[in-house]
Amino acid sequence: MPRASVRLLAGALLCAATLVGCGVGSGPGPEARSAAEKLEETIVAMRRDAGATVGELPDTALFAQAYEYVRVSYVRQTEERDLIEAATGGMREGITDPRAAGTEAFVEAATQAMLHSLDDYSGYLDRENFQRLQEETRGRFGGLGIEIKKDPLGLEVISPIEGTPADAAGVRPGDRITAADGVSLARMSLREAVDLLRGDVGTSVTLTLKRGEREPFDVTITRDIIRIQPVKARLEGDVGYLRVSHFVSRTGEAVREALEHLDEQAGPGGVRGYVVDLRNNPGGLLDEAIAVSGAFLSGGPVVSVRSRSQSEQFAADPGDPSGGKPIAVLLNEGSASASEIVAGALKDRNRAVIVGQKSFGKGSVQTILPLPGRRGIKLTTALYFTPSGRTVEGGIPPDVEVARDPDAEPAADTLENDEDEQLERALTLVIDMAGGHSVYWNAGSVQR
Repeated sequence: MPRASVRLLAGALLCAATLVGCGVGSGPGPEARSAAEKLEETIVAMRRDAGATVGELPDTALFAQAYEYVRVSYVRQTEERDLIEAATGGMREGITDPRAAGTEAFVEAATQAMLHSLDDYSGYLDRENFQRLQEETRGRFGGLGIEIKKDPLGLEVISPIEGTPADAAGVRPGDRITAADGVSLARMSLREAVDLLRGDVGTSVTLTLKRGEREPFDVTITRDIIRIQPVKARLEGDVGYLRVSHFVSRTGEAVREALEHLDEQAGPGGVRGYVVDLRNNPGGLLDEAIAVSGAFLSGGPVVSVRSRSQSEQFAADPGDPSGGKPIAVLLNEGSASASEIVAGALKDRNRAVIVGQKSFGKGSVQTILPLPGRRGIKLTTALYFTPSGRTVEGGIPPDVEVARDPDAEPAADTLENDEDEQLERALTLVIDMAGGHSVYWNAGSVQR
């Protein structure tokens, strides 16, 4: 799987991608054509049963291509019976008036239902959502600024994106979004719920949130253009602090530039070490996770990506721009996907101590694949593993746990003040390591 084809997606409101073939040939094979024929028969039967004129047969080429992608490239083996049952069941549930619905609506509903049956991250992208990918890859798009996943209550917030309307409104990792403008999200698919949250820049939506044991409450958020500044850096005494909020295009380059700038600011001898803050970073591009890891490693393995048919290991470039200085990485429950690749690589390579809370735990890779008519699918095509061969499903535990008060403000709001206990602990550990002290934790020690 070419590196440039892979995107690590933590949610549906930000999914940057490149269009790739993912090993699928020129078109659907016989199994996919057979599945499409069965779908066509079901559509015709549904329209007949509703008293509608069958008319022109439905164009099931879109479904056939999606089915072929799943058959060839999905991370696990699938059964035709299960895929067809999911597609037809979702179509029957989603098409409430077969007489009025066009054949394209049938096919799209079937495709979405088939993909949604696979896992929480696979899904169908209509023309509008497919077009949004180009904006999102550049790190600028309209919306609320939250990464989400499906939850029985509706949606679960993986993380608000720093500096966005959702972040400013106080939305937190782990919040459950149960309704939007009074409409329950519990029985909606991920795509349906996301469509309800989206809207024009300048318009508002009222979200009903469930946070822990508290009673549900409403928060109104005005949609805006989301501009992601992936890297911020400053000196904390003689320790370099890097806040990496997202893995979008050029994040790795920005980290390297920040390292150089911090060393220059620190004067003779440069900084004593670094704190890399990945809290509430929901992920992004695999290339950039590898590049950021490489800023703190001198070559060697970063991550292995294993699909159903092959395994590929990705390595850092030689050099270590950080100069081998001690590092602490900050994680919390909003750190997901590409963040966990970086943390896992630095942890397994005994290059950093992990401070804070257990990460989100997303160890799968999604690939965006094109469909006819400027549409596409988001498909889980691989799992990723840290250099020691561990999966991050279930989260990366911290070496030094520093819990946060559940009633405290979100982490991103405290990064610029003196109330951040996790950051203070990380800075202390870096200074200790720079002074030649050993820092011990469950997995071992780092000594400088």
